[in-house]
Amino acid sequence: MFSFNMFDHPIPRVFQNRFSTQYRCFSVSMLAGPNDRSDVEKGGKIIMPPSALDQLSRLNITYPMLFKLTNKNSDRMTHCGVLEFVADEGICYLPHWMMQNLLLEEGGLVQVESVNLQVATYSKFQPQSPDFLDITNPKAVLENALRNFACLTTGDVIAINYNEKIYELRVMETKPDKAVSIIECDMNVDFDAPLGYKEPERQAQHEESTEGEADHSGYAGELGFRAFSGSGNRLDGKKKGVEPSPSPIKPGDIKRGIPNYEFKLGKITFIRNSRPLVKKVEEDEAGGRFVAFSGEGQSLRKKGRKP
Repeated sequence: MFSFNMFDHPIPRVFQNRFSTQYRCFSVSMLAGPNDRSDVEKGGKIIMPPSALDQLSRLNITYPMLFKLTNKNSDRMTHCGVLEFVADEGICYLPHWMMQNLLLEEGGLVQVESVNLQVATYSKFQPQSPDFLDITNPKAVLENALRNFACLTTGDVIAINYNEKIYELRVMETKPDKAVSIIECDMNVDFDAPLGYKEPERQAQHEESTEGEADHSGYAGELGFRAFSGSGNRLDGKKKGVEPSPSPIKPGDIKRGIPNYEFKLGKITFIRNSRPLVKKVEEDEAGGRFVAFSGEGQSLRKKGRKP
């Protein structure tokens, strides 16, 4: 009898449900062609050769296609998506920030494996420069930039382009896993304090003692308009007797505001000054009140003396 085992040799990778191969990696600036591919630098996707698409189409993989990139020499790894399959055979093109995370040089070897990642629910970023605080709405800018990314990996330093300036952000935390997919997801975003940021120092307020009589000498300069404090001009041009002589301010003339002890947060109270009525006006009003049957009668017949 003859017997043989057809599985003595390792199964080729083409027949597995997992794509795994090695490529020589180069930055996008090395990509040959007349078209400018600077858009690849603004995202987290790579360009692979057409043979990779042929192998992936034969495998039972899930979409969207996500890959794990590993530099075995430095034991660094990250995750990415694929943008196109137009690279030369045996070569893949990566964004510059991704090559820096993997500590790869031009022409270095990188291991590319297909993976399935969970959908992101939360992520936290730390800007690598305080200049990121100059952006008016950082969450909107980050949301627009992440549309060019397929996944995030904890520990990576991603680069986004805004107003012709590159901002680097470190991925501090991702949930529910250390590597997540951000394609069509509802993700909460949080920011950590930028690297090198220092909070402004608050000046200590020196409390002055309020015991005894208050000193009103400093209020003279703070007063605004004072009536009849200007200088006069003569028609004949002489300046004799036109110099102002402002009357000195007495501490009793300065009126200070009364605090509203019934103030409540979120409530605005408009206080209007009401002057008390003069007693004379009250008496006039009291005398002018209507009294019934207080008029005088008139007669058509004139009263005269009898003859």
